[in-house]
Amino acid sequence: MTKGKTSYKFNIGIYSLFIKRKDCYEGKEKIIRNVEKAVQKYRFAVQVLFALLCIWIGVEFTVFVKSLEAGNPEMVSSRPAGVEGFLPISALMSVYYFFATGEIHPAHPAGFFIFLAIVGVSLVVGKSFCSWLCPIGFLSETIGDFGEKIWHKLFKKRIKLPRFIDYPLRSLKYLLLGFFVYAIFFSMTINALKAFLDGPYNLVADIKMYYFFANISRFSLTVIAVLFVLSIFIRNFWCRYLCPYGALLGLISFLSPLKIKREAKSCIDCGLCAKACPSFIKVDKVDTVRSDECSMCLSCVDACPVADTLYVQTKVTDKKISKKIVVLAVITTYIAITGIGILTGHWKNNISGKEYIILHEQIDNLGHPTSTADIEKLNKETETGVNK
Repeated sequence: MTKGKTSYKFNIGIYSLFIKRKDCYEGKEKIIRNVEKAVQKYRFAVQVLFALLCIWIGVEFTVFVKSLEAGNPEMVSSRPAGVEGFLPISALMSVYYFFATGEIHPAHPAGFFIFLAIVGVSLVVGKSFCSWLCPIGFLSETIGDFGEKIWHKLFKKRIKLPRFIDYPLRSLKYLLLGFFVYAIFFSMTINALKAFLDGPYNLVADIKMYYFFANISRFSLTVIAVLFVLSIFIRNFWCRYLCPYGALLGLISFLSPLKIKREAKSCIDCGLCAKACPSFIKVDKVDTVRSDECSMCLSCVDACPVADTLYVQTKVTDKKISKKIVVLAVITTYIAITGIGILTGHWKNNISGKEYIILHEQIDNLGHPTSTADIEKLNKETETGVNK
């Protein structure tokens, strides 16, 4: 489509909206077309690159596990430290341990810095990790896009659960987050926490995770299949209702100085921003978007047809922030924090290939606390010196 035709369609569209809702525009400023370039293609590129990075880490880790199965300490492949990004519970424990002792636990140091990087991104640019970097979020978004195409053809609209169902379901991820926070921060003593982090289960938690998926049970496969199907019918089902990581980042995002701002004076009430929002936020009804579901994907900002009407604003200076600055902030914040871990030598653990082989031989017999009774038992054992 040529630039002239695009401009013509835009002007006709705005004119039609004006005729239909003329009473809404009295006293409005002159409509100026938004010509700022969209950033969705950049977001997609970042998502793809990060997903490919995760796949590469997965391939390297598979080679590492296979070398352990061979049983030759001299032939153990290099273990990719980035796999620790998939151990958020262990990372959360490491963060707690750091604040309690001032030490970075050596078992999964990369996981510690990856966790801090994800939290850091959320502090700077809101819940942007979910929509820019998270591979699960990318997969969920792709499935959701596929589902919406189907529903649009069938019903000419998006499928959204009614509020009386949506709100209780959204609370589930906070209940899961609350459970982990209670279990780690309130149930475990520091001695018990250290004993768990030092323990053989935590040392090979990544290998246990690998075998969970490599030898996945019929029940687990059924659960994943159900989540997949639900994500087609209900956009972002996992992220919206069940992900405790997303719940944590949603709460942290309230502390971010960057917020999406709507100028009511120039807004033409077209509703395109709300239609573009993957989280069903009513962007066209608020002055500032403050929601734990906002992932700063900037789809709403890209969709706004009027210049300087919907934009990212810093609450520190109340100034408009370029969308490209937001993109750079997400990427540089993540790289900077993980880079600190690499440059300071807190990235790879010091477990030798021989130690990994010994632990791998015992892996089927290694377990972790599964109840409050198990945690209390661990607390008592560490107090009396049973665990060393």
